[in-house]
Amino acid sequence: MKQVTVYTTTTCPYCTLLKNFLAERGIPFKEVNLHQHPEAVEYVVRSTGQMGVPQTEINGRWVIGFDPQRIMQLLQQ
Repeated sequence: MKQVTVYTTTTCPYCTLLKNFLAERGIPFKEVNLHQHPEAVEYVVRSTGQMGVPQTEINGRWVIGFDPQRIMQLLQQ
């Protein structure tokens, strides 16, 4: 099983879309809300060079933004 971690913020509508997309497909994921865990911001920026959300890490590979096609592609690899 692939490990899926979604980095979000409280006010991000695309984060909600992404979480709903995963939940509707029964894909388990861990959410890290960057408002509640500001220490994770450095990890995300260091890993991707990006500050925007959502960012999804799937077994060490990153998807920036709400990109269902790329997420499904990584999950099937």
